[in-house]
Amino acid sequence: MSRSLSMTPERKSYAPLIACILLLQGAVFLHNTVGTRQVLLLAVGAALGVTLYHAAFGFTSAWRVFINDRRGAGLRAQMVMLAVAVLLFFPALGSGTLFGQPVVGLVAPVGISVVFGAFIFGIGMQLGGGCASGTLFTVGGGNARMLVTLLFFISGSVIATQHVDWWFALPSFPATSIVKSFGVVPALLVNLVIFGVIAAVTVRLEKARHGQLEEGVSTEHHGLRRFLRGPWPLIWGAIGLALLNYATLALAGRPWGITSAFALWGAKVISGLGVDVSGWGFWQVPSNAKALAAPVWEDITSVMDVGIILGALLAAGLAGRFAPSLKIPGRSLLAAVIGGLLLGYGSRLAYGCNIGAYFSGIASGSLHGWVWLVAAFLGNSVGVRLRPFFFAGERPQATLNGC
Repeated sequence: MSRSLSMTPERKSYAPLIACILLLQGAVFLHNTVGTRQVLLLAVGAALGVTLYHAAFGFTSAWRVFINDRRGAGLRAQMVMLAVAVLLFFPALGSGTLFGQPVVGLVAPVGISVVFGAFIFGIGMQLGGGCASGTLFTVGGGNARMLVTLLFFISGSVIATQHVDWWFALPSFPATSIVKSFGVVPALLVNLVIFGVIAAVTVRLEKARHGQLEEGVSTEHHGLRRFLRGPWPLIWGAIGLALLNYATLALAGRPWGITSAFALWGAKVISGLGVDVSGWGFWQVPSNAKALAAPVWEDITSVMDVGIILGALLAAGLAGRFAPSLKIPGRSLLAAVIGGLLLGYGSRLAYGCNIGAYFSGIASGSLHGWVWLVAAFLGNSVGVRLRPFFFAGERPQATLNGC
């Protein structure tokens, strides 16, 4: 069975032109106000958006398909992505420098807040219809419902910043990097073995259920035309995301993240409405206080998030599939609200999302990345069982759709 993208037929669109104009204007503005490095990070963000859209690389859909139907192509692609990432990241993090610049990983404590935050984030993935990266690239691709998810994602994030002091005070183990604890080579071997075991388990379970593995995505496009218009094989997306995360590490000095910007955007909005968030513990952390005081275009994560949206807009337009619709059933809308709040709140408690905690956390050698994966997968299992209440007539999904 081939992978379906579940998108509308190709049509002419001004989306590519609009995306290019906005990216060019953004690049000029950032060059004049911040510097060349911020321009490059905008470009990396746009490339991430194109990659996510054209490969339909959705963490939410991949996990839902596996939970419901034991189709494991999406999970195997994630293992390839992680394998490429650790091969690139671990040597750089072990030395502490990359191309002469200091770099650090996203390493966080492991405790109750991480387990609970990742668990409710997993539920939110299925109700909201996407993860952090999925929300951004589907918004850029024209999914109006995901705008609702994004709005409440932001709301949940800023609400959590008022409470995180209490959550972070709960019992936890200190932040642990297996790169620092074991050394680069042993850490690589351990991770690569785990990735291989997970991939092998998905193969065995899929063959036991279906007799054979699912076929890759099919398309009439080939060569450069396929690269520009999609759809891409999942393996292209996996390798592309790993390489672009590595580019982020080189430019920003730390791996790719998404959701810290959502908390920042929400805090700036409610600050403008008269709410003093600067007294909240989260915003008294020096790095967070600096981000809150500075213009949003100086924030690396914010610039990359905007780049992802514009990159996905560009990709959707090139594919001829940019066709927003405001027809959102009531229960689906409610699921977007609840899911968004859970996504936002959970990501702050768990020190990140499927990108900052899972992808970049594991790529950083952080033990909390693996704990996040287990807790979030359990949350997804619960979320999958809740979906039929919000999405009437939904049947178990057997193919990936990128959401």
